[in-house]
Parts: sequence; structure tokens; C-alpha cells
Amino acid sequence: MRRTLTAMAVAATALTAACAQLGPTAAPVVPAAPTGTVSPGKVEVLWLGQAAFRITSPTGKVIVIDPWLKTNPKTPAAYKDLKALGKVDVVLVTHAHFDHVADAAELAKLNGVKVFMPPGLGGTMTSLGLLDPGMAPGMNKSGIATPIGPDIKLHMVRAEHSSEFTYKDAAGKTQILPGGEPVGWIIELENGFKIYHMGDTGLFGDMRMIGRMYKPDLVLLPIGGNFTINANLGAYAVRDLIKPKYAVPMHYGTYPILAGKPEDFAKGMEGSGVQVLVPQPGEQVTF
Repeated sequence: MRRTLTAMAVAATALTAACAQLGPTAAPVVPAAPTGTVSPGKVEVLWLGQAAFRITSPTGKVIVIDPWLKTNPKTPAAYKDLKALGKVDVVLVTHAHFDHVADAAELAKLNGVKVFMPPGLGGTMTSLGLLDPGMAPGMNKSGIATPIGPDIKLHMVRAEHSSEFTYKDAAGKTQILPGGEPVGWIIELENGFKIYHMGDTGLFGDMRMIGRMYKPDLVLLPIGGNFTINANLGAYAVRDLIKPKYAVPMHYGTYPILAGKPEDFAKGMEGSGVQVLVPQPGEQVTF
């Protein structure tokens, strides 16, 4: 069952559980006071497992990022049918690994929309016939796109990872093809609320610059470890480098190797002033 939760309700549930595990002396994270230029309006962020999110803007525009749903073991059954997402206005992809791009082409064709992704990946997918060329517009890091109106800006930023594209041809042979360089996305909505989806990434010093330049309100960050930053490195990145108002951990628990735990991330954020929110797949956080 899909549940819609307010940010405060999610935070209270998650952090109470985290503190129970960490012991009676653990203090809950204190939420940051709302500041900046954000105007009134509802922003809905639905986590669908791994790095997949559906973001609904205050005027009802829908952005889906890193859609791996149909075979994702953490995606709720109701959302394994791509039509269940409803109208989608644009699709974003951070890199070429299957757990981020698997359903991007099908979802884009279903809605007749464009996919913004690393340029090398776009070229590979169009050359294979997975997308029509017009559905994969060119873009690169530091670029800004406004495909769903001038008041919603999509900023492509750096990530530190790999991005090879795995494709099985008609003969059943697996090919490893260029996937461009991995990226993150700053999604700037029409009311001024900014979301930083980090994609899959290791730690890098320019996270500080991204925090200072874009001033994201919400960070969606991987904490699984092994392929990305873990819970401890994620806490350092958010607490000391990016400094948003809210943080939602992702990309953990899907497989045993993604062993990072949200309670460890929450512990690392204590006293930072960043509000940690821990939805479950299929739960929606509203700002």
C-alpha cells in the first residue's frame, strides 16, 4: 500500500527507530529552520527503491529519476507497472548501470517525453534504437535544461563513479558499451525548492562547491557502500560539505552488498541541523 507521509512524520518515525537502536543517549536530529527563497507550494518526493524517485512539483509537473522498477526487488508491486506512475513530464538518468537506466526508455516512450542523461549514454541508446534521437537531447555537466517550463531548471553536476552500459544483442550476447560519465542532478522547482540527487558517487571535494553554488534544500544520497559512499562518508558529505535542510538516504539494502544502514547515517548527522528523513520504498515525503 502506498502511504503519503509529511516530512515531519517520516523524520519522527525513522529517527525514533534509529535512536532506539543506538541507545537512550542518542538525540534526534534537530530540523533546520526554513530559510532562503523557497515560496509556498507542495513538493512530493516518492521513493521507489534503490535510486528511483518520482518528484511532483508544486504545479503538478512530474520528474522521474533513475527508473529501475520492473525488476527492482525493493519497488512495491503496484509500481512495477510503469503506467502506475501516472503522467510523467521528463525522465532523468544519472549513469548507465542497469539499476538506474533499466526502464528509462520504456517510460519515456510510454509518456512521449525526453530523457536527459550523460551524453555518451544518450548516443549509445539512440544508436541501438532504444530511443529516437529527439528523445535524448545533448547535455553535459554544468548544463541547464528547462524541458518542462522555464521555472523548472535541471542542472547537471559531477558525480564520481563509473558508467558502462550493458546490452544484450539479438543473439543473446552481452556487450559492454560506452555510457558517458556519471552525473548528479540539481532539480530546481518553480517555488525555489532545490533537490540534489547525487546518483551513485564516491566522495569528492567539489561537493562543497555544489552545496555553496546551488544551496540544495533536500539531498538524496547513496549510503550502501562498496559501489558508493557508505553511511559514514555520506554523513560527512551532507554535514560538512553540502549542508542542506533535509537528507534522504537511498541505494541501500537492495542487495546484501549494499550494507549501509540509515540509522548509522542518522547517527552521523546528530547535531548538524539537517533533518534526516527515512521513507520506505513506496512512501512519499511532502514538503
